[in-house]
Amino acid sequence: MPASNLNIAVVCSSNMNRSMEAHAFLSKKGFQVNSFGTGDKVKLPGTAPDRPNIYDFGSTYEEIYQDLLNKDKAFYTQNGLLHMIDRNRRIKPRPERFQLCKEKFDIVVTCEERVYDQVIEYMEGRTPIDNTSVHIINVDIQDNHEEATIGAFLICELVTLMSKSDDLDNDIDELLHDYEAKCQRPILHCVLFY
Repeated sequence: MPASNLNIAVVCSSNMNRSMEAHAFLSKKGFQVNSFGTGDKVKLPGTAPDRPNIYDFGSTYEEIYQDLLNKDKAFYTQNGLLHMIDRNRRIKPRPERFQLCKEKFDIVVTCEERVYDQVIEYMEGRTPIDNTSVHIINVDIQDNHEEATIGAFLICELVTLMSKSDDLDNDIDELLHDYEAKCQRPILHCVLFY
């Protein structure tokens, strides 16, 4: 049985770590969830700071996994990238870009302020469809494996609270205020329309 009838999107920059960890966790809890990135390309750390691995959003997780495996199996196993991409390919075929999505969501949770700004910019720049509201919420999560795991718990806890509301539009300000105090992280929120 679904945890709620809310349609949720979780968004980070490359749809690799933070959004996928939250996607996996929310999905296991029964939520209807999708995940996305907002960047122009999918960027992953390389063997040197000035040499990241860069892929198009059309690349599959399988292709990315095989590419890293062929480049340096030991290095990408040790830094956790192969494990992360293996998890991702079990959830969905490829990273998706938020700006290309046609689906409508009740809640969009972003994982950093820059991504929050990109989501707002995209939403405000599109032609209005039907004025359905969407809550855009940011919870800052550092882009590393440990923080992504913690972030998934935080996002799930927040979405669970929201799913229990009988009137989310009316309750959201108080709900977010209380949650921000509890999780000790700044929460950004705005309401936009499709």
